[in-house]
Amino acid sequence: MNSNEPREIDIAIIGGGPAGMAAGLYAARALRSTVLFEGGVLGGQIATSDRVENYPGFPDGIGGFELAMAFHQQSEHHGMETVYAMVSSLEPQEDGRFRLGTDGGGEFIAKAVIVTAGANPNKLGIPGETELTGRGVSYCATCDAAFFKNMDVAVVGGGDAAVEEAIFTTRYASKVTLIHRRDELRAQAVLQERARNAENLEFLWDTVVEEIHGSDQVTGEVEKVVLRNVKTGEQSEMPVKAVFIFIGQTPNSNLLEGLVELDAGKHACVNDWMETKVPGLFVAGDVRANAARQVVSSAGDGATAAIRADHYITDHF
Repeated sequence: MNSNEPREIDIAIIGGGPAGMAAGLYAARALRSTVLFEGGVLGGQIATSDRVENYPGFPDGIGGFELAMAFHQQSEHHGMETVYAMVSSLEPQEDGRFRLGTDGGGEFIAKAVIVTAGANPNKLGIPGETELTGRGVSYCATCDAAFFKNMDVAVVGGGDAAVEEAIFTTRYASKVTLIHRRDELRAQAVLQERARNAENLEFLWDTVVEEIHGSDQVTGEVEKVVLRNVKTGEQSEMPVKAVFIFIGQTPNSNLLEGLVELDAGKHACVNDWMETKVPGLFVAGDVRANAARQVVSSAGDGATAAIRADHYITDHF
């Protein structure tokens, strides 16, 4: 083969989070030539989690980066190949295959493509947020609330996700303060009613978080937040041990725009088999619509997509 010609493979997987690596495991074990493309950090959001306690099989929990590396090692052990490059283009071909261009990794022709590019939580963009992520700053209360039993915590946001996660966090924290920049919530009415009935959930209206402080910004944990009332401009401080941030997320679906149906939040619409309306193109994990945004569900999505992709190739090539 000419070195300038695209390399032909069976299954291309775009994104190296739990969904992508689970897809790679199942595809490779089905004896399909499988390449996973990752231009960032393997593991996605899980790689930044200090501890994962809700993935089955680890009674004492496991480090997020450690779990990600175990996923990757297992997938490569069974034959998955990893190309450390961003996929810059995805084009369906007349013969039903897909042409992928990468930034520095060459071009590929794949019979099926599984997009597992994930999503990034929207950030506040304030001092202390990045430094203290994983040490009290979190974007998943379902994942991390149990670490803060009998402590005071803050939840930032006013939509469905913020209210749902605030209610969930009340099971563990002694007090949950829901901080919202407006004077009313945007969440659906039934969630608002549940939140108002939660005994240890309080609301702080017309307020934004301007800074997050830790005992040490490099090695310490969250100790307090600096707040500002948007109407009066008055500043105050609140001691908390955790800040859960829910102001939306941005799916990494740019490659899918114009190819598949996207919802209002630009998540890809798929059926129960992770199939899009484009034959041979699958989407799994956080980048799809209605995802649970958990490690275990993302891994399940990836496995489902790979099983279906294997069947698709058998039926069409």
